[in-house]
Amino acid sequence: MRNFSKLIFQRVVVVSLGILLQIIFVLAGMSWLHEYRRWLGFAMSVLSWGAVITVICSHGNPSYKIAWAVLILAFPVAGLTIYLLFGGNRVSSHEARKMAGIERVTTNALTQNPEVLAQIEARGDDAYNHARYLFSCAHYPAYERSDAAYFPGGEPCFAAMLEELEKAKQYIFLEFFIIGNGEMWGKILDILKRKAAAGLDVRVLYDDFGCITRLPMGYAKKLGEFGIRAHAVNPYLPVLNGRMNNRDHRKLMIIDGKAAFTGGVNLADEYINLTHPHGHWKDCAVLVRGEAVWSMTAMFLAFWGYVDRSAEDLSVFRPRDAAVPSDGFLQPFADSPLDHENVGASMYQSLIRSARRYVWLMTPYLILDDEMLSALCTAAKTGLDVRIVTPGVPDKWYVHAVTRANYEALTAAGVRIYEYTPGFVHSKLALADGKFALVGTVNLDFRSLYLHFEDGVYLCGASAIEDIHADFAATFPKCEEITYAACKRTHPGQRLLQTLLKLFSPLL
Repeated sequence: MRNFSKLIFQRVVVVSLGILLQIIFVLAGMSWLHEYRRWLGFAMSVLSWGAVITVICSHGNPSYKIAWAVLILAFPVAGLTIYLLFGGNRVSSHEARKMAGIERVTTNALTQNPEVLAQIEARGDDAYNHARYLFSCAHYPAYERSDAAYFPGGEPCFAAMLEELEKAKQYIFLEFFIIGNGEMWGKILDILKRKAAAGLDVRVLYDDFGCITRLPMGYAKKLGEFGIRAHAVNPYLPVLNGRMNNRDHRKLMIIDGKAAFTGGVNLADEYINLTHPHGHWKDCAVLVRGEAVWSMTAMFLAFWGYVDRSAEDLSVFRPRDAAVPSDGFLQPFADSPLDHENVGASMYQSLIRSARRYVWLMTPYLILDDEMLSALCTAAKTGLDVRIVTPGVPDKWYVHAVTRANYEALTAAGVRIYEYTPGFVHSKLALADGKFALVGTVNLDFRSLYLHFEDGVYLCGASAIEDIHADFAATFPKCEEITYAACKRTHPGQRLLQTLLKLFSPLL
């Protein structure tokens, strides 16, 4: 264990030092040109204003663009350097072609049954608009002959994962932001090794940055020794790279195309409360069965082809006997930062605006743009019961400060804020009127909504929605409600810090 930790520490230090040295080299080069400071200053001004104009004219969220513009103009040298390295979603023509290939693969593999859409339209509510958007803009169809089981915590989800993995007969696909050495991953890995040895197709994708303090470099090759095909997505290398922003934040476990998990639960011990870095870890997940699993299988295989630089016939992975008795309508979806469709943000806003009685949210981070803030406040002002559950024990103090900076405007409009006092809320969850729900990986922050690869499941009329409602009802009594009066009593120093951090919140 000591050697394992040492390897991880060495990797973090080496990679971070490599990046730091390159930044120092750039700044040193500018210092060396000090004697030309007049011309250098003029050049930097031109470049800065050019960058600001580029940012403002680009496709993207206005709050995100304003934050970059302020940073560049306030600190021309540092701001411009940071923007050139990490700003926006600049994609090379080669990467753009690869991403277009992914979209073609998923579009060709996923078709919408018109009878299902007709049944949804016959409901006479906003479900049809939600379903039509997800298919027409994100290319993910709605399904019947599917069901979902909701888990209000990592512990029951983990037990179900082990049970489903043992049933695998053809393939197991895993895609996770975080995989951490420990009891949870150890038990899963034992099953994966046995299944791979038995001839099953076992594949693992993990985000390299998400796992940098948990897995050693070259871990994918180690998994390969067990017959498990694996890749670290978007490797964290000692090279300045603008793509470091785009992390694979998805959480998918797919078994034989018949069962699939997604939600907030990663594969590390804190997610099942074996360790307690931030108090009790409150999370959620959903197990999808039936025809809807095909969308989740296709999104994994398409992304696998993107990372593996390979192409395969997706249809051979589609089971013929996946259908189960219908339980409402399910619509799994993916969200990519490399296109111009912000699927996660659009679905959150659509649910908020379509609610007639209430909309309840759980999120670990509450970093809102003006559009999302306006949607929540307007809903509350029209008399809807709008509630948001956030952590009482944060994992990042600066993000929590920005989260709290939004409380005053929200509570002034009538939104009710609940902080989960036992610990950290990691659930990404939305419920509207007891009829519609979203469960997935999408946080209410800029990175998750605009910069990361994400996934989720839209539920309409499914019995799992009752379990989601019960989870909210059981969680509220464990929270402290934050009132508008309490927000007004915020210490001036703390308020100043929140204001400064909120100014750059789109970059957090």
